[in-house]
Amino acid sequence: MRLEPPEKVSVEELKIDVREVEALLQAPPMVLKPWPEAMIPLKQRDGTEKILYIRQSQPSDVLPMLEFMKKVMAVEKDFYDIVGARVYAEILGEYRKRLKDPFTLVGLIDGELAGFANGRFMNENLAISLHTMTFLRRGSLGYAMYYAKTYYALEIAGANEWWSTFESYNGWRMAGLDMAQPSYPWPEYQHELGGARVFYVTKKYWDSSVKNFLKQKLGNDLNFKVTDEVRKANENFRCPEVPEL
Repeated sequence: MRLEPPEKVSVEELKIDVREVEALLQAPPMVLKPWPEAMIPLKQRDGTEKILYIRQSQPSDVLPMLEFMKKVMAVEKDFYDIVGARVYAEILGEYRKRLKDPFTLVGLIDGELAGFANGRFMNENLAISLHTMTFLRRGSLGYAMYYAKTYYALEIAGANEWWSTFESYNGWRMAGLDMAQPSYPWPEYQHELGGARVFYVTKKYWDSSVKNFLKQKLGNDLNFKVTDEVRKANENFRCPEVPEL
């Protein structure tokens, strides 16, 4: 848009350093505590156990995950296509600093990406759940990943409330139904993912009920004392050749 200046000016063209523009486009970051890394044994249907190692995503994970998400986006069932597209944008948005105060957790089994969970902070009191995905069947990976990011938001980062929405039936059953999450009236309250219904967990509800959910559901809890053996087994990050969806 162009308007004539209401007074004579000495310089009619301004040269602007893009670094000055970036200061306006990039949201000033909050100071968020890091995820401390954790592990949890997951019981398989054949009676064996696999150790899931959950750590914060690293910049070196981004490009492999973006390539992997292209494969997920091509799956036209159970809403993997739309979730894959949105997760691709969120990974890239965090990498390009176009997502406000995001946090991303990756769940690894022997170095291979098995689960993904991310969210962001609206402000110091409200954290927004974005997506939870699993790429290996069985073992209740989704429960562990969703719980981990909820734990991070409410227990570690100090939010007072956690907002979620669900694009798939399985996601709603796992976290919305099994955690007995109430919802706010719609459309007065809308989640940023497409204006969908908001399901929520307050810190009070977390402390009274949900905090024990993972142990009740899986029989195990997050262990933040990660062993050197588990850390070493997961030091080389890789994505599956084919997502098991």
